[in-house]
Amino acid sequence: MPQGKVEVVPEDGLTTRQRRRQAVFAVHTGDGKGKSTAAFGMALRAWNMGWPIGVFQFVKSEKWRVGEEAALKKLGGVTWHKMGEGWSWIQRAGTERDHATEAAEGWAQIKRDLAAETYKFYVLDEFTYPMKWGWVDVADVVATLAARPGTQHVVITGRYAAPELLEAADLVTEMTKVKHPMDAGRKGQPGIEW
Repeated sequence: MPQGKVEVVPEDGLTTRQRRRQAVFAVHTGDGKGKSTAAFGMALRAWNMGWPIGVFQFVKSEKWRVGEEAALKKLGGVTWHKMGEGWSWIQRAGTERDHATEAAEGWAQIKRDLAAETYKFYVLDEFTYPMKWGWVDVADVVATLAARPGTQHVVITGRYAAPELLEAADLVTEMTKVKHPMDAGRKGQPGIEW
């Protein structure tokens, strides 16, 4: 530390260096566009630090080819997991997949990865939906994230985040829609929505 500079130690007793090395749990929620995009921006910062990254998508299908996935895979150091068939809130007659079971299995894998400290940064994309639908227990998510070892950072995206999740998070951002082209009947576009 330069001569004459005094490091201020907050009441928690941690130094600035220690405070910069604390695990962060973030939630991006709300009706506006950009929740996943903001999470992938954080993933890019994590990649820049050389951290291993795990992306777990709970609603977007294996068939979807999103730009963030292509870019992060080209960069390397990112493992991408897709659970479900996509837009699973749309009930299709004759669907054989059990989305609730797949979501529970996805959460079980995340719990194993957290315990093993497999990744330094986790994106749990659209993970609020399995909790809203009762497929994954919110209390279990909150307890697991509170007890995660090391300095593993987690960001959860999706609308309708449970109040308990918001309370437990260190960082909460609510995306608010003011105006969207789809309101005027326009369709989603490559390069803008995916």
